[in-house]
Amino acid sequence: MRSVVAFNESWTFHEGFSAADAGRRQEGQPVALPHTAVELPFNYFDEKSYQRAFTYQRILPWSADFAGREVSLVFDAAMADAVVYLNGEEIVAHQDGYTPFEARLTGRLKQGDNLITVKIDGSENPEIPPFGGRIDYLTYAGIYRDVWLKIAAPVSIVNIKVETGKVLDDSKSATVRCDIANPQSLAFNGTVTANLRAPDGKVLASATIETSGGSVSFAFDNLVGISLWDLDSPVLYTLEAELKTDHGADRYSTTFGFRIATFTDEGFLLNSRKLKLRGLNRHQAFPYVGYAMGRSAQERDAEIMKQTLKCNVVRTSHYPQSKWFLDHCDRIGLLVFEEIPGWQHIGGEEWQQESIRNVRRMIERDWNHPSIIIWGVRINESQDSHDFYAETNRLARELDPTRQTGGVRYITESEMLEDVYTMNDFILGNEELPGSNRPRTPLRPQQENTGLSKNVPYLITEFGGHMYPTKIYDQEQRQAEHVRRHLEVLNAAYGDPSISGAIGWCMFDYNTHSDFGSGDRICYHGVMDMFREPKFAAYAYASQCEPSEDVIMKPVTIWARGERNIGGALPLIVLTNCDEVELRYGSLTKRLGPDRESFPHLPHPPVIFDHRNFTPDELGVWGMEWEDAHFTGYVDGKPVTELHMVANPLPTRLEVEADSLTLRSSERDTTRVIIRALDQAGTRLPFLNDVATIKVAGPAKLIGPEAVAFQGGTTGFWLQATGEAGAITVEVSSARFASQTIELKAE
Repeated sequence: MRSVVAFNESWTFHEGFSAADAGRRQEGQPVALPHTAVELPFNYFDEKSYQRAFTYQRILPWSADFAGREVSLVFDAAMADAVVYLNGEEIVAHQDGYTPFEARLTGRLKQGDNLITVKIDGSENPEIPPFGGRIDYLTYAGIYRDVWLKIAAPVSIVNIKVETGKVLDDSKSATVRCDIANPQSLAFNGTVTANLRAPDGKVLASATIETSGGSVSFAFDNLVGISLWDLDSPVLYTLEAELKTDHGADRYSTTFGFRIATFTDEGFLLNSRKLKLRGLNRHQAFPYVGYAMGRSAQERDAEIMKQTLKCNVVRTSHYPQSKWFLDHCDRIGLLVFEEIPGWQHIGGEEWQQESIRNVRRMIERDWNHPSIIIWGVRINESQDSHDFYAETNRLARELDPTRQTGGVRYITESEMLEDVYTMNDFILGNEELPGSNRPRTPLRPQQENTGLSKNVPYLITEFGGHMYPTKIYDQEQRQAEHVRRHLEVLNAAYGDPSISGAIGWCMFDYNTHSDFGSGDRICYHGVMDMFREPKFAAYAYASQCEPSEDVIMKPVTIWARGERNIGGALPLIVLTNCDEVELRYGSLTKRLGPDRESFPHLPHPPVIFDHRNFTPDELGVWGMEWEDAHFTGYVDGKPVTELHMVANPLPTRLEVEADSLTLRSSERDTTRVIIRALDQAGTRLPFLNDVATIKVAGPAKLIGPEAVAFQGGTTGFWLQATGEAGAITVEVSSARFASQTIELKAE
């Protein structure tokens, strides 16, 4: 049977590359994968620092297991222009930084040590998507995803595609295609056996077909007792295929789900149930190391999207993302819009052909993910290009007729070659443009954008973002407006049944080119900061869940009399899914329900305390004593949550919280650690900008600097296992607080 093992350890790395030296072992820094070629500061850096060539090398010793077998290295991704050499001989080149590729070593390996050399060129080559124009994100160089050593029989299974049918019937069906690889063009006879397994491993159906080459297909009918994959019950089944031939045996498996997802001109349906999509865009970037984060960090982002932000969909802007992220979306029930690499620019003929190849690579890698509901086959925000996009759509439909296609644009009246008109609608805020006299408008009617005379399947894929960048430490009044803008668009999307949903820009702040952002190489477009700490706007999404899932009550205030223009705290938005919120201020008590007048379509409108509810002097006038506030949330008339905010906040406690206290040492596992500066009521101190110092003891290392500054009362870092097992101690100190220590372990 095949063997696929991680090939991430014992690499050496150095700057520069010489093809003449590819067959010679060179001095370098020892590194493990995933790896970023240049570790960057948090902000204010030159993005050209990684736009050059780098060399990775590793020894692959000969093994008796290689004899008579197919041996290859599988790269999950490398950025951006990769060439793999074996003992100085070029094996394969790959010009896409986001999809996997395989370096076949069979027939070229020698007895003894074999030298693997990988050239990575981080230059923005205009012949490779997404390059050629200016892109609002960074493409950090390096072998930033996992590499695997694969040993298989000379004839093996290269891929499996599962399509489910009759999903809504009691008796369901599945068709399976097994693609067979035979790189040596050997004559063979064999059989393929396919087993469809339930989540508990029980075989539900089995079939065997004889083969002498090519692909084989199976049809499973009359499948009863099957559970649907859905948001609240993401049930996964396994298709396991075993190939036996004259040249050996091979086994390959994939997970999938029974579900049907359809965009219609009356909204989105999941398993025939109408569902309003509510989500955010996600870049795969992290502070300091860019793309080079492994399994745990990828999975944690999916969990934050679903469990913290309460979104039901994520868009992988603007490229295919980690298999670990997508696998976890399958497991936890988070829908995915996945798209090919690119941002506004369309290159020449060869560039377009590479982009078409990206469509194939994306779909063939990910077609069994039940979480993926639509393929994005247009370069994000590009102009129309009929022949190019006719071909990307044709290929997508040929490869996967079970999913619809979308093409994200921001231009109006764009040619609709896709199944779903996917639109970045940034109209909100346009009233501020010189010469514009249009009233404040959250979203345009879809026919205004499409230019069509009828409604079509329609999805908002971006809004907000650059229209109102907001930092986690910005003035409260700006943060309140940031919140209101997200609420207004969500409310408009919920109020229009022809809109399938709205995906905001974006999940978290991200590093960017100097042409964009705030001048410090950061776009502050997120509802979270780069450490995934929530801004107030994050709760505009989280508060739309049902209180039976999680009770949310977040006042959009730091509770200070002089923080807002003119003074005071009104209007005070409380983002909540409670039926009522009570505010106590001194002897004053006000209890209000959601503001359905302003936000009639949201599942859970905010509670807004403003001058409709207060006389001019009820919260005190300028110069009077500012008092504590106490908030209580009620559901069905019963108090379910409370929050106390103090009038005289003082630095009181340093909170240090890790996502996980256990690291998998063999995977160079990571965990995020958040540091918060809290007052006596446990509220973040948003204007404290002191420094925290981090000391790590044990088999783990700090990603980033040892001294970090608070922003918005919070900061963070990632901790990475170094490969050994043992106890890990992390001590965090800051001058105005008692030091805090957390204990972790690597195992």
